[in-house]
Amino acid sequence: MIVLEHVSKTYSNDVDAVKDINIKIRKGEFVFIVGSSGSGKSTLIKLLLKEIEPTSGKIYVNGKDITRLRRRNVPKFRRNLGIVFQDFRLLKDRNVFENVAFAQRVIEKPIRTIQRNVPSILSLVGLSDKQEAFPKELSGGEQQRVALARALVNNPLILLADEPTGNLDPKNSWEIMSLLDEINKRGTTVVVVTHNVEIVDAMQKRVITMNKGVMINDEQKGGYSNEI
Repeated sequence: MIVLEHVSKTYSNDVDAVKDINIKIRKGEFVFIVGSSGSGKSTLIKLLLKEIEPTSGKIYVNGKDITRLRRRNVPKFRRNLGIVFQDFRLLKDRNVFENVAFAQRVIEKPIRTIQRNVPSILSLVGLSDKQEAFPKELSGGEQQRVALARALVNNPLILLADEPTGNLDPKNSWEIMSLLDEINKRGTTVVVVTHNVEIVDAMQKRVITMNKGVMINDEQKGGYSNEI
């Protein structure tokens, strides 16, 4: 589902954010990417989203070489990706229903489809009773659930989560991770960037460890094999 071949990224200030990374992530895997601040974790997410370009190397997502993808085709490519950030990034002037519906409107889904899909995905994340609420009326955990619903409503093949529990207390953090685990069990490939060691240790998934732009460990704790 995701392949990085000898990928490096050097920023204009000569900082080597990522150095010669080789990663393969199979369809249906759940993978944690961990490392200290500045290790290159968020750069990897930006590369997969095609927010930035690698200095060298190839990146394949769902079989497509995105390093050759034209800029005008990037929005269509991103329809296969769901993305969740630690700061939620909700539209403050729209209620929960409209925040989730926005992702469907962008790809011009019919109103009838939106009216069917949004309540269904809000039910999945446990927010059926919050459809009319605005972000300021929600707890941090609820806001992250809305962000998760928005990321999932278009049935992405891959879900990228960049520090999804960074602004949450332990209880809400576990609830979000349980949801991500459930989503993964339904077939979505999940990649989570985090520094929450307790959650990583408890969930027993594949863990890729970064340090100063280099992948220093790829440990398989689940049922997959690292063999290609």
